[in-house]
Amino acid sequence: MVPRLWSESVETHRRAVREATLDAAAALVRERGLRAVTMSQIAQESGIGRATLYKYFPDLEAILRAWHEREVTRHLAELAELRDRTDESERLEVVLEAYARIRYEHDGGEAAALLHQAEHVARAQDHLRDFLRGLLIEGAQSGDVRDDVPADELASYCLHALAAAGRLPSKAAVRRLVMVTLTALRRPESHSGRLARRVSTRGKRN
Repeated sequence: MVPRLWSESVETHRRAVREATLDAAAALVRERGLRAVTMSQIAQESGIGRATLYKYFPDLEAILRAWHEREVTRHLAELAELRDRTDESERLEVVLEAYARIRYEHDGGEAAALLHQAEHVARAQDHLRDFLRGLLIEGAQSGDVRDDVPADELASYCLHALAAAGRLPSKAAVRRLVMVTLTALRRPESHSGRLARRVSTRGKRN
């Protein structure tokens, strides 16, 4: 049997090689563009020998796919963490704004176009749709989210609406898009009641 310490050391080394490769590839693509990056450059940037690099990844597309999958996983974890540490009354707004910000900051480019049809992207979309569906059901039960449209359809609406954040010119425009999306999700009476309470509160302050 392989000693446990040796086995753990090998696995740690593999993870280190993988992470260094993905970090180097991402940096080179940002600096030079997708079409200008080669496996040799990634090997040099990461400090990993070409022979070793090819043992882990057969080509550049495989590296980019692994990098993109890592980023998607991190983003999903970020959204889940936000949900778990945000008060229920603000949860939906905070998560939608974070998702829109991610689309604004990371959308587009040659790499995104190349990886758009990758299997992990479809899995992530399904996961995200289910994630939003849970928040919308929670909001409907509390009376904040409309219940005349199925939660599945509302979740799909959110994903399609906020995808536009990747093409907006500023963070302020992204914020406005989130507010418009939230308005469409609210129950009409809930939105009117909230607006009336805000007006009343401002009047008391004045």
